[in-house]
Amino acid sequence: QQSGRRYNLFLKRRLRIDKRHQSKDSIFFRDGVRRIDFVLSYVDDFNKEWEKKLERRKEFESNLQKAGLELETEDKKESEDGKIFFVKIHAPWEVLITYAEVLNIKVPIKENDIPSMVENPLDCVLSPLRLPEKVMHPEPDYFTAPFSKDKQELYLINDESTFFSPSMRNRIVNYILTRCPYGTEEGKKKFGIKRLLNNGTYTAAYPLHDCQYWKKANDPNCDNERYTLYMEWARFLRFYKEQPLDLIRKYYGEKIGIYFAWLGFYTEMLFLAAVVGLICFLYGLFTMDENMSSKEICDPAIGGEIIMCPLCDQECEYWRLNTTCESSQYSHLFDNVATLFFAIFMGIWVTLFLEFWKRRQARLKYEWDLVDFEEEQQQLQLRPEYEAKCTQKKRNPVTQEMEPYLPLTSQAVRFCISGTTVLFWVSLIIASMIAVIVYRLAVYAAFASLMENTQTLQPISGLLTPQLATSVTASCLNFVIIMILNFFYERIAIWITDMEIPRTHMEYENRLTMKMFLFQFVNYYSSCFYVAFFKGKFVGYPGAYTYMFNRWRNEECDPAGCLIELTTQLTIVMAGKQIWGNIQEAFVPWICNWWGRRKARNNPENLYSRWEQDHDLQTFGALGLFYEYLEMVIQFGFITLFVASFPLAPLLALMNNILEIRVDSWKLTTQYRRPVAAKAHSIGVWQEILNGMAILSVVTNAFIVAFTSDMIPRLVYYYAYYENEDSPMSGYINNSLSVFLISDFPDRNKPKENPENFVICRYRDYRYPPDHERKYLHSMQFWHILAAKLAFIIIMEHVVFIVKFFVAWMIPDVPADVKAKIKREKYLTQKILHEYELEKLKERLCQGDKRATEKEFIATEGRMELSRAM
Repeated sequence: QQSGRRYNLFLKRRLRIDKRHQSKDSIFFRDGVRRIDFVLSYVDDFNKEWEKKLERRKEFESNLQKAGLELETEDKKESEDGKIFFVKIHAPWEVLITYAEVLNIKVPIKENDIPSMVENPLDCVLSPLRLPEKVMHPEPDYFTAPFSKDKQELYLINDESTFFSPSMRNRIVNYILTRCPYGTEEGKKKFGIKRLLNNGTYTAAYPLHDCQYWKKANDPNCDNERYTLYMEWARFLRFYKEQPLDLIRKYYGEKIGIYFAWLGFYTEMLFLAAVVGLICFLYGLFTMDENMSSKEICDPAIGGEIIMCPLCDQECEYWRLNTTCESSQYSHLFDNVATLFFAIFMGIWVTLFLEFWKRRQARLKYEWDLVDFEEEQQQLQLRPEYEAKCTQKKRNPVTQEMEPYLPLTSQAVRFCISGTTVLFWVSLIIASMIAVIVYRLAVYAAFASLMENTQTLQPISGLLTPQLATSVTASCLNFVIIMILNFFYERIAIWITDMEIPRTHMEYENRLTMKMFLFQFVNYYSSCFYVAFFKGKFVGYPGAYTYMFNRWRNEECDPAGCLIELTTQLTIVMAGKQIWGNIQEAFVPWICNWWGRRKARNNPENLYSRWEQDHDLQTFGALGLFYEYLEMVIQFGFITLFVASFPLAPLLALMNNILEIRVDSWKLTTQYRRPVAAKAHSIGVWQEILNGMAILSVVTNAFIVAFTSDMIPRLVYYYAYYENEDSPMSGYINNSLSVFLISDFPDRNKPKENPENFVICRYRDYRYPPDHERKYLHSMQFWHILAAKLAFIIIMEHVVFIVKFFVAWMIPDVPADVKAKIKREKYLTQKILHEYELEKLKERLCQGDKRATEKEFIATEGRMELSRAM
């Protein structure tokens, strides 16, 4: 019976092979001439909705043909699983030129005659990093102008089939698909492929990749751009090579191109920050043995004789300071003079990065014909969802046309619900952070008691202090909570943004971006803000400790300072996020695709069609790029807001980004369907977010150096309170610890045992001793240090801000040569257009206007039908 099934399957495949000799791994219709610009797929599921879906499809496809598109359907018998129908869509020339004018697409009118840039003298040194010229610049540079049907003779139209690139073609078809009606339901006009995908009428809608990524297509008309991108860009072994941005833009569109341009530029700039950060870390490493503070802590005659007050109430014992010897040595790696230099350097670096990016972005705008592309053009293109849900209409003051609008009362109600939801989720994050703090306080005593009483932990007790053990476990717990909250909030943010019904795609993305970033900012950075600015600052002193909820005693910093704990927190959250992000981005789509293609792997090429291959890939959704930006901007916050605590953060970010570029390019080229091309002339609202974080980073790093590190107390002691002129820092540890009389302990705080009958213990603060008339009150040294901290913050902020604004003023946003080229191109383009108009005027005077062709009439009529339907 099994052999009979195999024989029938063999006959079926043989019949299909004989039926069509040419390979189905093609991007053309059966005639081999008309290019497939888009593919729709659906399944005949015979349920109660089947007839309704069938009617929708018939109406929708009929309207697509009325709009001028040409369709070709592949029966489900031809598909691999025998269940899926594929509708292939081709946009003929008349449709392309009609909608190229609507979308204001720029096309070539003359080859660019402006001389290229002067050769870089370092080109010979950088040649190993370069890609071949054909890969870097796949097309000649042209002067361009917006397309107009009436001026076709003006443009360099050598071949109608290749004049519009595949990315332009799929953008035009997608524009029609998102606006094409499919009937009336519940008294409302329904339209758009997105709604049909949501209700299951179609299962997928996507443009095709031009070939398989691992080999070139057999068709000589195929450009094989996907193969070139994979070989030259999407493989990790090419990590040291520059990115083929022009080819990325040509294949995927400007929006994806500008993302990879920004990511590549950010990674290049990180190299400088990583080198300086590594030098600062090495300085701390090489001067570790010279650090007087850790020497005194480790000295048995000094740190071994200093008895510290218990770290928790009743259960904890008195302990000797030299038990924290190793942790004090490691804290010097990050808490040294180089920390101050690096904090100031990063304040200037972030300004250089943002200013030089503006210049790079201006150059790309010129090279990619985006100079005249303004967001106002997109403002005129309303979201189909907005047009569908807004039934009321009013006159647009700009276009003077009637268009749908959302009443003010409805907007107010929706914004109130949205704002309340966001506030609730932010409060939920803060509540979870408080829960983690409570965890830290609750387990701190347990760790302290366990490490003192467990003999097996004695060998590592010097390195793994109760503070560090608590910090590590709390950081891991916090990371897990962050990822869980992220999972739920992403869906909530999309839902409330949809509920607001934004008017345009740009408005939708901006609103979603602000909601997601606000949440992620609080989610990822709240724990770091707690350790940096709150932990150990409100502890009180022995006998008068402060308690959270009158139950848990606030935790103290390590005697060597809180900076090492901030470093631990930052490392775990940042590294954990990057590792998890790369696993999620690379392995999840690969496993999903492997599982989806497991039945088709043994099929011959002429059975496994190009549209089926792409159908089995993952979908790069409308928000795919949004998540990539969000990931990188959160990382940018880690390396700027808290970089004073961890100079190696830029190095970790650099290594991650080198991998990130290749992972993103690999998954986009091999694991995802081809995204619909979209235009963008900048990184959008992310630019403003980066500017805001750059300003905030100066403030946070100034506070970290002043209040979290021990730099200011050490400097005050060095200049004002030193006891030995030959060695000004000797005696600092003894000076920084106050004295407490054990007999003054209340019963709530007093340890159960004092086997060695200690009389006094020491604690980290600047207070008067028990025999002073101002017993346990802050000493004058405390106020001197506080004044020095505040003065340092003011001076550092003003110095960095002055340098930042001076650098920003000195560096123009648009390079001088780009300005000149833009003016030159505008002048020449206007001249060409003017000459063309004169020639046309002469022809019309002699011959008169020509009549439109039938196909042009059909395309124009289809466009009018779509406008009426909207």
